[in-house]
Amino acid sequence: MSDNSRELHEQRKKMVLDFIHDEQYKPMKLKEMAFFLQVEPQERAELKRILKELMEEGYVDCTAKGKYVKLEQKAMEGIFESTSRGFGFVRVEGLEGDIFIPSDRIHGALHQDRVLVSIDVEARGDKRSEGTILKVLERGMEQIVGTFEKSKNFGFVIPDNAKYGKDIFIPKEYCKQCVTGHKVVVQITNFGQEGKKPEGKVIEILGHIDDPGVDIMSIIKAFGLPTDFPKGVEQQLKVIPSEVDTKDMAGRLDLRELQTVTIDGEDAKDLDDAITIQKNGELYRLGVHIADVTNYVKEGSPLDVEALKRGTSVYLVDRVIPMLPHQLSNGICSLNQGTDRLALSCIMDIDSKGKVVDHKIAETVIRVDRRMSYTAVNEILTNQNKEVMKEYEELLPMFYLMKELADLLREKRHQRGSIDFDFPESKIILDPNGRPIEIKPYDRNAATKIIEDFMLIANETVAEDYFWQEMPFVYRTHDNPDPEKIQKLSIFINNFGYFIKSNQEVIHPKEIQKLLDKIEGTAEEALISRLTLRSMKQAKYTTINTGHFGLSTKYYCHFTSPIRRYPDLQIHRIIKENLHGQLNGKRLKHYESILSHVAERSSQCERRADEAEREVDKLKKVDYMSERIGQIYDGVISSITSWGMYVELPNTVEGMIHVTALLDDYYYYDEERYVMVGQDTGREFKLGQQVKIRVKATDKMLRTIDFELYEPDEGAESMLNEIREG
Repeated sequence: MSDNSRELHEQRKKMVLDFIHDEQYKPMKLKEMAFFLQVEPQERAELKRILKELMEEGYVDCTAKGKYVKLEQKAMEGIFESTSRGFGFVRVEGLEGDIFIPSDRIHGALHQDRVLVSIDVEARGDKRSEGTILKVLERGMEQIVGTFEKSKNFGFVIPDNAKYGKDIFIPKEYCKQCVTGHKVVVQITNFGQEGKKPEGKVIEILGHIDDPGVDIMSIIKAFGLPTDFPKGVEQQLKVIPSEVDTKDMAGRLDLRELQTVTIDGEDAKDLDDAITIQKNGELYRLGVHIADVTNYVKEGSPLDVEALKRGTSVYLVDRVIPMLPHQLSNGICSLNQGTDRLALSCIMDIDSKGKVVDHKIAETVIRVDRRMSYTAVNEILTNQNKEVMKEYEELLPMFYLMKELADLLREKRHQRGSIDFDFPESKIILDPNGRPIEIKPYDRNAATKIIEDFMLIANETVAEDYFWQEMPFVYRTHDNPDPEKIQKLSIFINNFGYFIKSNQEVIHPKEIQKLLDKIEGTAEEALISRLTLRSMKQAKYTTINTGHFGLSTKYYCHFTSPIRRYPDLQIHRIIKENLHGQLNGKRLKHYESILSHVAERSSQCERRADEAEREVDKLKKVDYMSERIGQIYDGVISSITSWGMYVELPNTVEGMIHVTALLDDYYYYDEERYVMVGQDTGREFKLGQQVKIRVKATDKMLRTIDFELYEPDEGAESMLNEIREG
């Protein structure tokens, strides 16, 4: 559309909007409106297009009889998120806070639908704004995973996702060979009206609910995670070599003579980063060498299209769903010991204060001398294990130098205020049938921290370089937290005698870091750390560099994992084109046109992967505790709500003690202090309090664990002790 055509279109659009918003206007159909506005027959398509745009923008609606009406209030477009309790929220991009939707104002919307919403009550203080869903614009979930229940002449499916809120009616002819208890994928054929169930047809039977592996596959399908690669990708893999072609080495910086190692987990197969390090006088030369994946995954190829679609690899307890096929990630793009590999390297000169004083980004050829594990390196650096030290004797100076530099880098980050949330993640051990047999915290050690430190400095260095070159780029950004959340955190930590300094609008990350330093080693450390993390915003990918609050840096990107993250793959392409002088006007415009979509898509895929990983962990934790009903554990109150409180056990399992099982009928919940008090008994429960619980029940469908307070009979306990003592 030319500028003149666009201007004319906007003028006509304003005229139509003014006409509909006129006090004398009565709802009309398209033909009637065309007559009143004297629109010629050949221009009615333009009128129809204008009305469609006004509907999408939330100014106009169309009734069931085809009449156009004005919306009383400017509507906004957002994504509806339902809850299992009937109400929901609409998330609007760019709007601070979600919009609360009461159950009587949902108007047929279902979980993840794109909707038009109007705000009825503006947000005030801690209270969310309240609104009404005016219209469903697009259905968000066309396929549902659930459990099939068979009746005589029909079936129905209970969705695994309790937020979906409605069972799905399955006509007999669309039940396939399903029996009660089958996990199935259902294609929705009719979303139903208010009060009427959706209808669908079974398109895939995953297996019986009790079959090994069906539980995790149900989550994979529910999140729409792709499991198979399309034929185009399989065809492309046939022409990708298994070894590096000498032609591809031409013109590259040859670093094969440098002592080089990879350090990863014992089970890792996709080794995409390697390290070299030397020291000359006061200067450290650190090389972070990243697999040159873009040499094999060309822009626009089937491999590239599929990688963008997936966005990231997904790490579940029993499998990895890779972004790239294993032939690449475990083969030619894996920096395997003793093999020549192509890399994109960031080589940095770092002074004794941890400052990067010079750097070079180059296409290189490397050869890894040893494939090291985090455990082995930690045994050398932390435990001085003589047997392990003897095995890797020739590499010991390298590891000592690594630790020396990593300590410098960490201290420099600490001085500027970088926040380090050192949480123990869950490590869930499964038996061959997928049953969890052990759950324990998975702690970081000296070796994992060294690699983190080196990856962080490489990511910062690359981001700063390309920011000042003013090139189109994908940054990893983390915005400042909401002042309201920091205020609530401040009120809470005051109960423990801590405080943080902030003004009304801004808090410096150094204040958060100081708080974490103060609580280190205390009983309340895990609790306050988690609440502090919940006060932070979510990091995301953007094309505009707004800095990274959590790392307290102005420049940050993801450069170090192109095998498993698409943004890294994307910026490798930009870097390589720039190194070859190919980023001319046409290519710059090309990247400017695609990078917003790449950043948005990558952020969406990352959130999807995180949610899927959490759901699988929750599922296996429920399975684990299902076999421990009645057992007693010590735990810490990790969260308090108006309906009960959550207790976290040392193995990271979290369960709920419902308020009805907790206190008398009369209680109050102090939201500012996170305290629950029984008004008759005077009993008080607060965040961080240690309690003894008994496992009461589990629900595999809802993936919930119920606890109850364990308060032993003192007389019985005394008698038991006497018996034990003989």
